[in-house]
Amino acid sequence: STTESLAGSSGNCNPAPDISSYWVPTLYRGSTAIQPSIITFYYLGEGVNRPQDIRPTPFGLKIVAGNAKATGDSDSIARWSCLHAGHVPPSKNFVNCPAGTQLETYLDFPQCWNGRDLDSADHKSHMAYPVAGGCPSSHPVLVPKLRFVIRYPVSGDPSRFRLSSGAGYTYHGDFFNVWPAGEMERRVRNCINAVIKCGHD
Repeated sequence: STTESLAGSSGNCNPAPDISSYWVPTLYRGSTAIQPSIITFYYLGEGVNRPQDIRPTPFGLKIVAGNAKATGDSDSIARWSCLHAGHVPPSKNFVNCPAGTQLETYLDFPQCWNGRDLDSADHKSHMAYPVAGGCPSSHPVLVPKLRFVIRYPVSGDPSRFRLSSGAGYTYHGDFFNVWPAGEMERRVRNCINAVIKCGHD
């Protein structure tokens, strides 16, 4: 896809104006691909000292978060947990969820932009994570924190699960922003800058 091919098209997100692209590797149980039961993309103002400084995500921005080539927990930002099973601690790899619960994962994207590039060769270098509640000088523009929260209707033995990229710690996500600029700006101004919890509309 390109910005041009996506812009002006229709998507299947709610709200309808969001025609951005979101991607994660497929989860498998054995050889069976598991379709998520719920997918939510949050745009957040948390984790920074001055949410009023957050600017709209630039149109056409591409970001990859996570590490598809991770070899273990130490080089992964994956977070796996169980829905409604607080006694199961989160992990960088798959967890054993009790029957009647669901496997879920969180993935937070970097929110400091270098202010110039909509992409980079590794799809990461133009972005950075905040440090001590602020952006580093190399990436001074603060944009909303994007968080993927995906729930899968599976539980039980984690050794039966794998991603198309490998073990659970290889979990990663791609984002391609094609929110209409006015829609993104309105939400940042009225919700994130104002520190008001808003619904999808």
